Amino acid sequence: MTNDLIFQLALRLVPNIGAVHAKILIELYGSAGEVFRARKSDLDKIEGIGMVRAKSIKDFNDFSRAEEEIDFIEKYKIRPLFLTDPDYPRRFLNCYDPPTLLFYKGKADLNAARTIGIVGTRNNTDYGKQVTEKLIKDLASQNVIIISGLAFGIDSIAHKASIKNDIPTVGALGHGLDTIYPTENEGLARDMIKHGGGLITEFFSKTKPDKHNFPQRNRIVAGLCDATIIVETNLKGGSMITADLANGYNRDVFAIPGRITDSKSSGSNYLILNNKAILLTDAQELIDIMGWEARKPKTKKQKELFIELLPQEKLIIEMLQEKDNIHIDEIHLRSGLSNSSVAAAILNLELQGVIVSLPGKIYKLN
Repeated sequence: MTNDLIFQLALRLVPNIGAVHAKILIELYGSAGEVFRARKSDLDKIEGIGMVRAKSIKDFNDFSRAEEEIDFIEKYKIRPLFLTDPDYPRRFLNCYDPPTLLFYKGKADLNAARTIGIVGTRNNTDYGKQVTEKLIKDLASQNVIIISGLAFGIDSIAHKASIKNDIPTVGALGHGLDTIYPTENEGLARDMIKHGGGLITEFFSKTKPDKHNFPQRNRIVAGLCDATIIVETNLKGGSMITADLANGYNRDVFAIPGRITDSKSSGSNYLILNNKAILLTDAQELIDIMGWEARKPKTKKQKELFIELLPQEKLIIEMLQEKDNIHIDEIHLRSGLSNSSVAAAILNLELQGVIVSLPGKIYKLN
Protein backbone atom coordinates (compact mmCIF):
# COMPACT_ATOMS: atom_id res chain seq x y z
CA MET A 1 0.00 0.00 0.00
CA THR A 2 2.70 2.46 0.98
CA ASN A 3 4.77 1.74 -2.14
CA ASP A 4 1.71 2.14 -4.35
CA LEU A 5 0.79 5.38 -2.62
CA ILE A 6 4.30 6.80 -3.05
CA PHE A 7 4.06 6.31 -6.81
CA GLN A 8 0.49 7.65 -6.91
CA LEU A 9 1.54 10.79 -5.07
CA ALA A 10 4.66 11.09 -7.21
CA LEU A 11 2.61 10.94 -10.41
CA ARG A 12 0.67 13.97 -9.20
CA LEU A 13 3.95 15.79 -8.62
CA VAL A 14 5.49 15.16 -12.03
CA PRO A 15 5.74 18.42 -14.03
CA ASN A 16 3.68 18.56 -17.24
CA ILE A 17 1.50 15.59 -16.25
CA GLY A 18 -2.08 16.71 -15.73
CA ALA A 19 -5.29 14.80 -15.10
CA VAL A 20 -5.87 13.92 -18.76
CA HIS A 21 -2.30 12.65 -19.22
CA ALA A 22 -2.46 10.62 -16.00
CA LYS A 23 -5.70 9.01 -17.11
CA ILE A 24 -4.08 7.96 -20.40
CA LEU A 25 -1.09 6.49 -18.58
CA ILE A 26 -3.11 4.59 -15.99
CA GLU A 27 -5.40 3.14 -18.65
CA LEU A 28 -2.32 1.83 -20.46
CA TYR A 29 -0.15 0.70 -17.54
CA GLY A 30 -2.70 -0.08 -14.84
CA SER A 31 -0.84 1.54 -11.93
CA ALA A 32 1.34 4.53 -11.11
CA GLY A 33 4.25 2.25 -10.25
CA GLU A 34 4.21 0.70 -13.72
CA VAL A 35 4.20 4.17 -15.28
CA PHE A 36 7.45 5.03 -13.48
CA ARG A 37 8.96 1.66 -14.43
CA ALA A 38 8.12 2.10 -18.11
CA ARG A 39 10.91 2.84 -20.59
CA LYS A 40 11.24 6.38 -21.85
CA SER A 41 11.20 5.15 -25.43
CA ASP A 42 7.80 3.55 -24.82
CA LEU A 43 6.37 6.55 -22.98
CA ASP A 44 7.26 9.08 -25.64
CA LYS A 45 5.40 7.04 -28.29
CA ILE A 46 2.11 7.35 -26.42
CA GLU A 47 -0.30 9.77 -28.07
CA GLY A 48 -0.77 12.76 -25.79
CA ILE A 49 2.44 12.08 -23.83
CA GLY A 50 5.37 12.61 -26.18
CA MET A 51 9.04 13.26 -25.50
CA VAL A 52 8.72 16.19 -23.06
CA ARG A 53 6.31 14.45 -20.70
CA ALA A 54 8.14 11.15 -20.98
CA LYS A 55 11.32 12.93 -19.92
CA SER A 56 9.48 14.58 -17.00
CA ILE A 57 8.42 11.17 -15.73
CA LYS A 58 11.83 9.55 -16.08
CA ASP A 59 13.66 12.54 -14.58
CA PHE A 60 11.36 12.84 -11.56
CA ASN A 61 13.16 12.20 -8.27
CA ASP A 62 11.28 14.20 -5.61
CA PHE A 63 9.94 11.13 -3.84
CA SER A 64 10.72 12.74 -0.49
CA ARG A 65 7.76 15.08 -1.01
CA ALA A 66 5.54 12.03 -1.55
CA GLU A 67 6.86 10.46 1.64
CA GLU A 68 6.19 13.70 3.52
CA GLU A 69 2.58 13.63 2.31
CA ILE A 70 2.19 10.02 3.44
CA ASP A 71 3.19 11.10 6.95
CA PHE A 72 0.49 13.78 6.86
CA ILE A 73 -2.10 11.33 5.51
CA GLU A 74 -1.38 8.79 8.22
CA LYS A 75 -1.23 11.33 11.03
CA TYR A 76 -4.62 12.88 10.23
CA LYS A 77 -6.35 9.73 8.93
CA ILE A 78 -6.85 11.09 5.42
CA ARG A 79 -8.16 8.70 2.76
CA PRO A 80 -6.22 8.98 -0.51
CA LEU A 81 -8.43 7.96 -3.44
CA PHE A 82 -6.50 7.12 -6.62
CA LEU A 83 -8.13 6.56 -10.01
CA THR A 84 -8.01 2.79 -9.58
CA ASP A 85 -9.22 2.74 -5.96
CA PRO A 86 -12.56 0.87 -5.54
CA ASP A 87 -13.85 3.78 -3.41
CA TYR A 88 -12.83 6.43 -5.95
CA PRO A 89 -15.92 8.51 -6.92
CA ARG A 90 -17.28 6.65 -9.96
CA ARG A 91 -18.99 9.72 -11.39
CA PHE A 92 -15.56 11.18 -12.14
CA LEU A 93 -14.71 8.19 -14.32
CA ASN A 94 -17.25 9.48 -16.86
CA CYS A 95 -15.28 12.74 -17.12
CA TYR A 96 -12.47 13.31 -19.61
CA ASP A 97 -10.23 14.78 -16.89
CA PRO A 98 -10.91 12.91 -13.63
CA PRO A 99 -8.74 13.97 -10.68
CA THR A 100 -5.80 11.58 -10.54
CA LEU A 101 -5.74 11.52 -6.75
CA LEU A 102 -8.19 12.89 -4.20
CA PHE A 103 -7.69 13.42 -0.48
CA TYR A 104 -10.80 12.77 1.58
CA LYS A 105 -11.62 13.09 5.26
CA GLY A 106 -15.12 12.07 6.29
CA LYS A 107 -17.76 9.38 6.31
CA ALA A 108 -20.16 10.31 3.52
CA ASP A 109 -20.33 7.81 0.66
CA LEU A 110 -18.92 9.58 -2.38
CA ASN A 111 -20.64 6.95 -4.56
CA ALA A 112 -24.06 7.46 -2.99
CA ALA A 113 -27.03 7.06 -5.31
CA ARG A 114 -28.02 10.75 -5.19
CA THR A 115 -25.58 13.65 -5.00
CA ILE A 116 -26.58 17.27 -5.53
CA GLY A 117 -24.34 20.31 -5.72
CA ILE A 118 -25.65 23.63 -4.38
CA VAL A 119 -23.52 26.71 -4.99
CA GLY A 120 -23.90 30.46 -5.27
CA THR A 121 -22.59 33.90 -4.49
CA ARG A 122 -20.60 34.73 -1.37
CA ASN A 123 -22.75 37.85 -0.93
CA ASN A 124 -26.18 36.29 -0.87
CA THR A 125 -29.49 38.06 -0.33
CA ASP A 126 -32.16 37.02 2.17
CA TYR A 127 -34.03 35.54 -0.79
CA GLY A 128 -31.08 33.31 -1.65
CA LYS A 129 -30.77 32.16 1.96
CA GLN A 130 -34.48 31.36 2.24
CA VAL A 131 -34.55 29.47 -1.06
CA THR A 132 -31.46 27.41 -0.18
CA GLU A 133 -32.75 26.48 3.27
CA LYS A 134 -36.21 25.51 2.02
CA LEU A 135 -34.81 23.54 -0.89
CA ILE A 136 -32.57 21.49 1.38
CA LYS A 137 -35.29 20.98 3.98
CA ASP A 138 -37.60 19.62 1.28
CA LEU A 139 -34.85 17.25 0.02
CA ALA A 140 -34.29 15.72 3.47
CA SER A 141 -36.49 12.71 2.71
CA GLN A 142 -34.70 11.89 -0.55
CA ASN A 143 -31.53 10.25 0.83
CA VAL A 144 -29.28 12.78 -0.89
CA ILE A 145 -25.77 14.06 -0.23
CA ILE A 146 -25.21 17.80 -0.67
CA ILE A 147 -21.91 18.99 -2.15
CA SER A 148 -20.69 22.58 -2.00
CA GLY A 149 -17.52 24.64 -1.76
CA LEU A 150 -17.37 25.71 1.93
CA ALA A 151 -17.21 29.36 0.87
CA PHE A 152 -19.06 32.23 2.50
CA GLY A 153 -22.63 32.86 1.37
CA ILE A 154 -24.74 30.23 -0.35
CA ASP A 155 -22.13 27.47 0.11
CA SER A 156 -22.03 27.89 3.88
CA ILE A 157 -25.81 28.18 4.06
CA ALA A 158 -26.15 24.93 2.11
CA HIS A 159 -23.75 23.09 4.43
CA LYS A 160 -25.43 24.43 7.58
CA ALA A 161 -28.93 23.64 6.32
CA SER A 162 -27.81 20.11 5.44
CA ILE A 163 -26.50 19.53 8.97
CA LYS A 164 -29.72 20.94 10.43
CA ASN A 165 -31.79 18.52 8.33
CA ASP A 166 -29.54 15.47 8.94
CA ILE A 167 -28.27 15.39 5.35
CA PRO A 168 -24.60 14.42 4.85
CA THR A 169 -22.75 17.30 3.23
CA VAL A 170 -19.28 17.36 1.64
CA GLY A 171 -17.13 20.44 1.14
CA ALA A 172 -14.77 20.64 -1.83
CA LEU A 173 -11.65 22.65 -1.03
CA GLY A 174 -9.27 24.77 -3.09
CA HIS A 175 -6.31 23.99 -0.80
CA GLY A 176 -4.82 21.19 1.29
CA LEU A 177 -6.56 19.49 4.20
CA ASP A 178 -4.14 21.03 6.70
CA THR A 179 -6.13 24.27 6.66
CA ILE A 180 -9.66 25.60 6.21
CA TYR A 181 -10.47 28.63 4.12
CA PRO A 182 -12.13 30.84 5.09
CA THR A 183 -10.86 30.34 8.64
CA GLU A 184 -14.28 31.39 9.98
CA ASN A 185 -15.63 28.08 8.64
CA GLU A 186 -13.32 25.85 10.70
CA GLY A 187 -16.13 25.05 13.13
CA LEU A 188 -18.53 24.36 10.26
CA ALA A 189 -16.02 21.96 8.68
CA ARG A 190 -15.72 20.03 11.95
CA ASP A 191 -19.51 19.85 12.24
CA MET A 192 -19.79 18.54 8.68
CA ILE A 193 -17.45 15.65 9.46
CA LYS A 194 -19.10 15.02 12.85
CA HIS A 195 -22.52 14.73 11.21
CA GLY A 196 -21.52 12.19 8.57
CA GLY A 197 -20.24 14.48 5.85
CA GLY A 198 -16.69 15.24 4.81
CA LEU A 199 -14.05 17.37 3.12
CA ILE A 200 -12.39 16.58 -0.20
CA THR A 201 -9.58 18.13 -2.23
CA GLU A 202 -7.11 17.46 -5.03
CA PHE A 203 -4.42 19.50 -3.32
CA PHE A 204 -1.48 18.35 -1.20
CA SER A 205 -1.06 19.64 2.33
CA LYS A 206 0.66 23.05 2.57
CA THR A 207 -1.14 24.18 -0.59
CA LYS A 208 -2.44 27.68 0.08
CA PRO A 209 -5.94 28.82 -0.94
CA ASP A 210 -4.66 30.76 -3.95
CA LYS A 211 -7.21 32.20 -6.34
CA HIS A 212 -6.16 30.01 -9.28
CA ASN A 213 -6.93 26.84 -7.26
CA PHE A 214 -10.65 27.47 -6.99
CA PRO A 215 -11.66 26.55 -10.57
CA GLN A 216 -10.25 23.10 -9.75
CA ARG A 217 -12.34 23.10 -6.58
CA ASN A 218 -15.40 23.95 -8.72
CA ARG A 219 -14.53 21.03 -11.00
CA ILE A 220 -14.76 18.66 -8.02
CA VAL A 221 -18.25 19.94 -7.18
CA ALA A 222 -19.39 19.56 -10.79
CA GLY A 223 -17.88 16.09 -11.19
CA LEU A 224 -19.12 14.64 -7.90
CA CYS A 225 -22.76 15.54 -8.53
CA ASP A 226 -25.64 14.19 -10.57
CA ALA A 227 -26.95 17.73 -10.76
CA THR A 228 -25.77 21.18 -9.70
CA ILE A 229 -28.11 23.93 -8.50
CA ILE A 230 -27.07 27.56 -8.92
CA VAL A 231 -28.96 29.61 -6.33
CA GLU A 232 -27.66 33.15 -6.80
CA THR A 233 -24.72 34.39 -8.85
CA ASN A 234 -23.48 37.35 -10.83
CA LEU A 235 -22.60 36.94 -14.49
CA LYS A 236 -19.00 36.26 -13.47
CA GLY A 237 -17.82 34.09 -10.62
CA GLY A 238 -17.13 30.60 -9.39
CA SER A 239 -20.73 29.46 -9.65
CA MET A 240 -20.81 30.25 -13.38
CA ILE A 241 -17.58 28.27 -13.79
CA THR A 242 -19.17 25.36 -11.92
CA ALA A 243 -22.24 25.51 -14.18
CA ASP A 244 -20.05 25.44 -17.31
CA LEU A 245 -18.05 22.51 -15.96
CA ALA A 246 -21.19 20.56 -15.05
CA ASN A 247 -22.61 21.13 -18.54
CA GLY A 248 -19.30 19.99 -20.00
CA TYR A 249 -19.55 16.80 -17.95
CA ASN A 250 -23.07 16.24 -19.31
CA ARG A 251 -24.59 16.73 -15.86
CA ASP A 252 -27.88 18.45 -15.16
CA VAL A 253 -27.69 22.10 -14.15
CA PHE A 254 -30.54 23.93 -12.43
CA ALA A 255 -30.83 27.62 -11.56
CA ILE A 256 -33.11 29.52 -9.23
CA PRO A 257 -34.63 32.50 -11.05
CA GLY A 258 -34.42 35.95 -9.49
CA ARG A 259 -35.53 39.51 -10.11
CA ILE A 260 -34.21 41.02 -13.34
CA THR A 261 -33.12 44.09 -11.37
CA ASP A 262 -31.02 42.06 -8.92
CA SER A 263 -27.39 41.69 -10.03
CA LYS A 264 -26.95 38.67 -7.75
CA SER A 265 -29.49 36.78 -9.88
CA SER A 266 -28.13 37.99 -13.23
CA GLY A 267 -26.02 34.86 -13.68
CA SER A 268 -28.83 32.49 -12.76
CA ASN A 269 -31.25 34.26 -15.11
CA TYR A 270 -28.63 34.19 -17.88
CA LEU A 271 -28.16 30.43 -17.52
CA ILE A 272 -31.91 29.85 -17.75
CA LEU A 273 -32.38 32.24 -20.67
CA ASN A 274 -29.60 30.59 -22.68
CA ASN A 275 -30.74 27.01 -21.97
CA LYS A 276 -27.65 26.31 -19.88
CA ALA A 277 -29.74 25.54 -16.81
CA ILE A 278 -33.22 24.28 -16.03
CA LEU A 279 -35.42 26.76 -14.21
CA LEU A 280 -36.04 25.47 -10.69
CA THR A 281 -38.51 26.81 -8.14
CA ASP A 282 -38.84 24.01 -5.60
CA ALA A 283 -37.52 20.61 -4.53
CA GLN A 284 -40.42 18.66 -6.04
CA GLU A 285 -39.50 19.88 -9.51
CA LEU A 286 -35.98 18.58 -8.97
CA ILE A 287 -37.31 15.24 -7.69
CA ASP A 288 -39.60 14.88 -10.71
CA ILE A 289 -36.96 15.83 -13.28
CA MET A 290 -34.35 13.54 -11.72
CA GLY A 291 -36.90 10.70 -11.68
CA TRP A 292 -36.43 9.99 -7.98
CA GLU A 293 -40.08 9.25 -7.29
CA ALA A 294 -41.06 7.33 -10.37
CA ARG A 295 -44.75 6.53 -10.25
CA LYS A 296 -45.45 2.86 -10.80
CA PRO A 297 -48.40 1.84 -12.96
CA LYS A 298 -51.48 0.76 -11.03
CA THR A 299 -51.72 -2.42 -13.04
CA LYS A 300 -48.95 -4.27 -14.78
CA LYS A 301 -48.93 -3.42 -18.45
CA GLN A 302 -48.09 -5.93 -21.13
CA LYS A 303 -45.25 -4.86 -23.36
CA GLU A 304 -46.61 -3.20 -26.50
CA LEU A 305 -45.14 -4.34 -29.78
CA PHE A 306 -45.69 -1.18 -31.78
CA ILE A 307 -45.12 1.67 -29.36
CA GLU A 308 -43.64 5.02 -30.31
CA LEU A 309 -40.16 5.42 -28.82
CA LEU A 310 -38.09 8.56 -28.45
CA PRO A 311 -34.47 8.44 -29.71
CA GLN A 312 -33.05 8.17 -26.18
CA GLU A 313 -35.49 5.32 -25.38
CA LYS A 314 -34.48 3.45 -28.54
CA LEU A 315 -30.82 3.86 -27.51
CA ILE A 316 -31.48 2.23 -24.13
CA ILE A 317 -33.46 -0.59 -25.73
CA GLU A 318 -30.56 -1.30 -28.10
CA MET A 319 -28.18 -1.57 -25.13
CA LEU A 320 -30.52 -3.99 -23.36
CA GLN A 321 -30.81 -6.10 -26.50
CA GLU A 322 -27.03 -6.58 -26.39
CA LYS A 323 -26.94 -7.64 -22.72
CA ASP A 324 -29.35 -9.44 -20.40
CA ASN A 325 -29.26 -6.56 -17.93
CA ILE A 326 -27.40 -3.30 -17.50
CA HIS A 327 -26.58 -0.95 -14.59
CA ILE A 328 -27.72 2.66 -14.80
CA ASP A 329 -24.09 3.89 -14.59
CA GLU A 330 -23.30 1.98 -17.78
CA ILE A 331 -26.35 3.49 -19.47
CA HIS A 332 -25.09 6.97 -18.55
CA LEU A 333 -21.55 6.19 -19.72
CA ARG A 334 -22.44 4.54 -23.05
CA SER A 335 -25.36 6.72 -24.04
CA GLY A 336 -23.80 10.11 -23.32
CA LEU A 337 -27.22 11.29 -22.13
CA SER A 338 -27.71 13.54 -19.10
CA ASN A 339 -28.99 12.02 -15.86
CA SER A 340 -32.42 13.58 -16.27
CA SER A 341 -32.75 12.31 -19.86
CA VAL A 342 -31.84 8.77 -18.78
CA ALA A 343 -34.21 8.94 -15.81
CA ALA A 344 -37.09 10.18 -17.97
CA ALA A 345 -36.48 7.55 -20.66
CA ILE A 346 -36.27 4.70 -18.13
CA LEU A 347 -39.45 5.87 -16.39
CA ASN A 348 -41.37 5.96 -19.68
CA LEU A 349 -40.10 2.53 -20.71
CA GLU A 350 -41.10 1.10 -17.31
CA LEU A 351 -44.58 2.61 -17.50
CA GLN A 352 -45.04 1.10 -20.97
CA GLY A 353 -43.95 -2.30 -19.69
CA VAL A 354 -40.92 -2.46 -21.98
CA ILE A 355 -38.29 -2.77 -19.24
CA VAL A 356 -38.27 -3.76 -15.58
CA SER A 357 -35.99 -2.64 -12.76
CA LEU A 358 -33.95 -5.01 -10.62
CA PRO A 359 -32.31 -4.30 -7.24
CA GLY A 360 -29.24 -2.08 -7.40
CA LYS A 361 -30.40 0.18 -10.27
CA ILE A 362 -30.13 -2.62 -12.84
CA TYR A 363 -32.56 -2.84 -15.75
CA LYS A 364 -33.61 -5.54 -18.22
CA LEU A 365 -36.11 -6.02 -20.99
CA ASN A 366 -39.51 -7.24 -19.86
